[in-house]
Amino acid sequence: MDPILDLARSRGLKVVEDCAQAHGAEYKGRRVGGLGDIGTFSFYPGKNLGAYGDAGAIVTRDEDLAGKCRMLANHGRIEKYAHEFEGRNSRLDGLQAAVLSVKLRHLEAWTEHRIRIAGLYRRLLDGTGLTLPLAEPWARHVYHLFVVRSPRRDELQAHLKAAGVETAIHYPCALPKLKAYAHLDQDCSSMFCVKAAAEVLSLPMGEHLGDGDVERIAAAIRQFR
Repeated sequence: MDPILDLARSRGLKVVEDCAQAHGAEYKGRRVGGLGDIGTFSFYPGKNLGAYGDAGAIVTRDEDLAGKCRMLANHGRIEKYAHEFEGRNSRLDGLQAAVLSVKLRHLEAWTEHRIRIAGLYRRLLDGTGLTLPLAEPWARHVYHLFVVRSPRRDELQAHLKAAGVETAIHYPCALPKLKAYAHLDQDCSSMFCVKAAAEVLSLPMGEHLGDGDVERIAAAIRQFR
């Protein structure tokens, strides 16, 4: 983020942080969402802090930007029938807000649990040949997912499924290969994202996991040949 922020300042640009999967994460002692001009969070049910339906939030210290965002989410208006520009309906309903307010109290404990589970994964999967998530000493990782990489990803996934371990692939198609961007006619064959899309595998992760669960998953991975 530091070089990105430096570049933005030198060019008069705004920085929008995508914090959709990073609730409570830190960059060099600073919480994400407060580094750039705007931070965006998703509260989709599967996130670290999830509502009971689609929900999200924008955070900023800039009053002008905050006002524009509120209007954008509310049909381009603050007062009823006073539409200043075309907006959309992105309002957070009261039920989702109530659910999030209750769950927010538990977020820190859930985050610490995820960090501990990730540490256990690292210890038990050391030496398996898998590429494990990078953990920088200056960052607080909150492990929305625990993603490993394997050149034999599909075989490993099938092996774990047979052992009763559910896994997922986030994300199976790199952005440059999506139909939506086919018009760019971009040669992406040598891009890291394309190679990674064929190797990534998300292992079970969440506050619901116990040590025994991780030990069983790691044991199944170690049996993979």
